[in-house]
Amino acid sequence: MIEDEVSMANRLDVARPTARRALQELANKGLLTRRRGVGTRVTPPHVHRPMKLSSLNEDLAEAGFVPTTKVLSYQVRQATAKEAEQLGLGPDDGLLSVSRLRYADDHPLAVLTNLIPLDIAPTWQELGEAGLYQCLHNRGIDIASATQEIGARGATQEEASTLGEQPGAPLLTMHRVGRTLEGRPVEIGQHIYRPTLYSFRFALFTS
Repeated sequence: MIEDEVSMANRLDVARPTARRALQELANKGLLTRRRGVGTRVTPPHVHRPMKLSSLNEDLAEAGFVPTTKVLSYQVRQATAKEAEQLGLGPDDGLLSVSRLRYADDHPLAVLTNLIPLDIAPTWQELGEAGLYQCLHNRGIDIASATQEIGARGATQEEASTLGEQPGAPLLTMHRVGRTLEGRPVEIGQHIYRPTLYSFRFALFTS
């Protein structure tokens, strides 16, 4: 947090408009984030994620951030017909639906919701301590390919509260179905990210 403009003006012995203008210039450069009723904060570093099949947890660590995870929900339930089809499950099979909040250096970055077949589902404790792909790897399951869709939409009231954004703020969305080398689908991911802190990086070629 940054002190308010009145305190700053008094401490530096400058006029209040001068302190206000200085803070606004820093905000305009993206170095500070100002919110009514919340105050002024130093803007955390932006996460540029390479567009590859990898774990967000691993990508954050490789980029020099300290990733942490909070498990928001952990539910075993019956798969819907569409979910069973996507995961190659039977009509009466169950799955794990888990939602996690991922932090980068203590800043809430993304809400990750995944559907996983029960026979390979990690425990609550495992998902709170490691990324999903590492948990699956520990069970002998490695994801070799995936189909992925990137989009955007406004944050709901609950999402905004969880991520520290305003309701309706733009969010990046990602839908992923991951498969093993043998072609078995082992995870459906529905993820949302804060675009103020996060972006995807693509490599493009002419042919």
